[in-house]
Amino acid sequence: MNPADSMFIRACRRRPVEHIPVWYMRQAGRSLPEYRAVREGVPMLTACATPDLVVEITMQPVRRYGVDAAIFFSDIVVPLKAIGVDLDIKPGVGPVVARPIRTEDDVKTLRALQPDDVPYVTESVRLLVKELGEVPLIGFAGAPFTLASYLIEGGPSKNHDRTKAMMYGRPDLWHALMARLADITLAYLRLQAEAGASALQLFDSWVGAVAPEDYRAFVLPHTSRIFAGLADLDVPRIHFGVGTGELLGLLAEAGADVIGVDWRVPLDRAAERVGPGKALQGNLDPAVLLAPWEVVESRARAVVERGRAAEGHVFNLGHGVLPSTDPDQLARLTDLIHQIPVR
Repeated sequence: MNPADSMFIRACRRRPVEHIPVWYMRQAGRSLPEYRAVREGVPMLTACATPDLVVEITMQPVRRYGVDAAIFFSDIVVPLKAIGVDLDIKPGVGPVVARPIRTEDDVKTLRALQPDDVPYVTESVRLLVKELGEVPLIGFAGAPFTLASYLIEGGPSKNHDRTKAMMYGRPDLWHALMARLADITLAYLRLQAEAGASALQLFDSWVGAVAPEDYRAFVLPHTSRIFAGLADLDVPRIHFGVGTGELLGLLAEAGADVIGVDWRVPLDRAAERVGPGKALQGNLDPAVLLAPWEVVESRARAVVERGRAAEGHVFNLGHGVLPSTDPDQLARLTDLIHQIPVR
């Protein structure tokens, strides 16, 4: 079977499926003992630039769980590092930028991304496509707002104060920064698809901090340009953000084929907010997996039932797998979702 005929791709395209497809954000990561073993002593950005390691880590949950799609193992700051931004991923903290972006001159230092900047990404994707066979590979990138937040704040931020201050107080500088980041993100996603990725997901982890009217004015033009720039590739485009219940209609307007929904909004209500012509992805609360199996099963069945309101449904969590998750819970959950009849 070709990945294009897989249950995952069929659901993304709102076509009939034989079973509900499932994959998990951060399915390859700290919850797996085999991941911790291969990552021991290897910095995150080094791992992301080592094709053999990328392939092994990406494949681990596919082997263990039998999920319907693999998610490319990388980090959203990889393209920024590749164009020369002085940053590192500090364990327990996240991305830390040595010199935050605050001025016009700072923005000008963000040059365009070229394929030669990330040869390890292209090689990793090609190797994975060969290894995965009929299982589709999802390429991904961080969205401009989330990347901008890291660059402006200098690292993770609870309230995104400096980010919003630039957005409100220096809209000219804000849009210049967002335009450059949109160019970088678009180029990064295109090269993954051209290397063989079957779908692309744009993560906008922190955009839930923005009010709908501000999203429309300050974010939507840039995310829309990214999705429009991917349209000719004929691969499903997925858009996901955390805390975006009030933004779901706008996320749909940006142009993705599939809208990822976090755990805060039931899928039937999300389908109403998103509107027709889109598939949905989600949205079990990752913390539910820390509860007894009876609770996991009950909650998962409820997600599937509400997901029937969508034109297409890819089962997932409402955010990433938590590090303390028992892998056996995910294995049982995958089996459960595959066994639930499609109506």
